[in-house]
Amino acid sequence: MLSETADNLGMTPDEEGRRQFLTKLGLGACALTGLGAALTVADFLEPKVLFEPPTSFRAGNVSDFPEGTVRFNEEQKVYIVGGAAGVFAMSAVCTHLGCITRPAASEGGIACPCHGSKFDLEGNVTHGPAPHPLPWFEVRADATGNLTVDTSVVIPHGKALKA
Repeated sequence: MLSETADNLGMTPDEEGRRQFLTKLGLGACALTGLGAALTVADFLEPKVLFEPPTSFRAGNVSDFPEGTVRFNEEQKVYIVGGAAGVFAMSAVCTHLGCITRPAASEGGIACPCHGSKFDLEGNVTHGPAPHPLPWFEVRADATGNLTVDTSVVIPHGKALKA
């Protein structure tokens, strides 16, 4: 039967075999292209969710932060500080290029290990290249003195929670 078809088209059996091979090869390439497109569409339809820590978190009790206390919350990238005016929270993210700062006990402040910016314990820039002070976040206390910090609410410097 194969030879009858080849004879009708004026082809030899070898040419017919080559034609079938190239047809199957082309159909296979089209099938792979369609499968790739379908997988791309399926991946596009799946939501890409970025899980971040909550913006509000418990920071302890007011009595845990006497004047001069500085605690670093690594997960939230926040300092909770007991100052002369009360308890306040400020960002640990350097305003220069977004590096995470560290308390510098020897210097009595906060330092950026990447580019050398230095801040005092209220977040004010004492040595550049940081262009702005560290932002302060809202701190609330419930009736028993438990503190809650909300990093989504930036407040003006100096607005500490009275202890």
